[in-house]
Amino acid sequence: MSIFQIKQTKSGAVIWTGAADDEQTALDAMAREAGYRDFSALPDTIRATGLKAAKLDLIS
Repeated sequence: MSIFQIKQTKSGAVIWTGAADDEQTALDAMAREAGYRDFSALPDTIRATGLKAAKLDLIS
């Protein structure tokens, strides 16, 4: 697993950070924490703002 951060592309606001296997799994995990089944279940208005999942390179 890797650490991913999901940002709103227009504002740059970080809306979720957590562990996931890949970008799609990270988007699904973010949506579940917000009370939705998965990313595709988010309202169009939320998905339309642009969300980007990025893998964080953490140095230990």
